[in-house]
Amino acid sequence: MEKLKIVWTNEAVNRLTEIDDYISQDNVTRARKFIKDLITSASSISQYPQKGRMVAEFNRQEIREFIFKNYRIVYRIKRGQIQILTVFEAHRLIRSSEIF
Repeated sequence: MEKLKIVWTNEAVNRLTEIDDYISQDNVTRARKFIKDLITSASSISQYPQKGRMVAEFNRQEIREFIFKNYRIVYRIKRGQIQILTVFEAHRLIRSSEIF
């Protein structure tokens, strides 16, 4: 299977920045490593985009997610690419305004 290109939306990049800022308050080195590991984990879906589960709040085949540590990484499979839509703490529900 061919790898799909991964594209990070502005929303997702903004969430990564917020996560980095928050963790950096305690430990800048740990924050950078966490973000790097999260991005690496997200890259793994490029070859197997269906490995994530459908997002329960939307129940749409093309909107999927997987968990990295305590964060949900939500993505959409669209026209030969994977769009990372948002990243947020796994304990909360996603708001449609975050991805649409």
